[in-house]
Amino acid sequence: MTAVLEGKVAFVTGGSRGIGEAVVLRLAEDGADVALTYQHSAERAAAVVDRVKALGRRAWAVRADSADPVAVRDAVDQAAAEFGRLDILVNNAGVGVLGPVENLSLADIDRVLNVNVRAPFIASQAAVRHMADGGRIINIGSCMAERVAFPGGSLYSTSKTALTGLTKSLARELGPRGITANLIHPGPTDTDMNPSDGPGAEMQKGLTALGHYGQPSDVAATVAHLAGAGGRYVTGAAIAVDGGFAA
Repeated sequence: MTAVLEGKVAFVTGGSRGIGEAVVLRLAEDGADVALTYQHSAERAAAVVDRVKALGRRAWAVRADSADPVAVRDAVDQAAAEFGRLDILVNNAGVGVLGPVENLSLADIDRVLNVNVRAPFIASQAAVRHMADGGRIINIGSCMAERVAFPGGSLYSTSKTALTGLTKSLARELGPRGITANLIHPGPTDTDMNPSDGPGAEMQKGLTALGHYGQPSDVAATVAHLAGAGGRYVTGAAIAVDGGFAA
């Protein structure tokens, strides 16, 4: 594979598993050095780092809870210091709390909004201080920002919908520097958080036009396109990688 991202440095939040892991590996395959955050499993993060290094790229992992704004900001700053630059930010880390709106606690609301909205804002704020002109910011949203097809998603949908405003605002503000900002809305994707054979999976498959789950690599491929030369004239966009969930 052509190293289209040779010399670039990417920072991926929540990069030790699922979509985040696939994004890390795809960016490394395309030539980028990659820093990633994780929250719980140092072992899984280390395994991803090893796989990146096996591809001949540099890798670095740091534990950072995305609910902690200081940890998020410091992780970005540390990554830029570690690699000497920062070109690509992928705001991937997220949490979901589903349930009847009347049952959601203040703690639920705070955690989901802190991780899914505040953390991407803080990470973007920190990243643009290090990015040269022509950088990339890619936010990972959700198909539930476009279509809430079943009850219980009020909090999660609210948090992912907020990324539309953030992405468009960043695109407008950073456009003069050639920095693009885009949003990807994955549909049902086969990860350990939402396995294709788990509870509710058949219902989710039935809500897509294609009738099946996607793979993390499907989302990673779109991230790679936006991060590369092919994405240089795409900004402020929301791109569905959802199997037709929102069709």
